Amino acid sequence: MAATTGEKLEELPPSAKLVFKVLEYDGPLTQKQIVEESMLSARTVRYALERLQDIDLVNQDVYFADARQSLYEIDEDAMATENGTEAEPCCAE
Repeated sequence: MAATTGEKLEELPPSAKLVFKVLEYDGPLTQKQIVEESMLSARTVRYALERLQDIDLVNQDVYFADARQSLYEIDEDAMATENGTEAEPCCAE
């Protein structure tokens, strides 16, 4: 049986949990925006994002306003599975 989002979060340090909550409420955000919202250091946020990506809770995408940065957001598929619903298909047949 796959671990739920809550079970995955239990194993993480408090900084990763805070970054997850910031993304949950305000996301998607760049790393710089997460630093500002969470008031954590850039290094701590970077480590937390790595940990969240390792367990497939956060996705990294291109930030089109500034391609040097990445945009981070909660993985909607992981959250849909958590809520017991299936992800919507992307295109109508």
